Amino acid sequence: MSSSVTIVALAAGLAGFSLPAIDVPTVVVRAAGDCSAAAAQVVAETGGELLSAQPTADGKCVVTVLIPGNGGRPKKVTVKVPM
Repeated sequence: MSSSVTIVALAAGLAGFSLPAIDVPTVVVRAAGDCSAAAAQVVAETGGELLSAQPTADGKCVVTVLIPGNGGRPKKVTVKVPM
C-alpha cells in the first residue's frame, strides 16, 4: 500500500506543482579499521576508479579499482594492502 506522502507528492507533480528540495546531510564516519587511506593510495598509484574497499580480519584492506583501457573496457583490479 502506498503511503499518503508518496500519493501527495505524485499528485502535486502531475498537477504542475513543485515540492521544495530537501537537503540531506552527508555523514562520513571513520573508525578503526578504516580502509580509506589504503583505497586512496591504490587509486593514486593505478589512476583507476574506486569500486570498493573492505577491511579484512588480518588488518589489511581489499581494494578493487577499475583502470581505464585504451578505448576498450576498463580492467578490474583487486589488491590486498595494509591499512
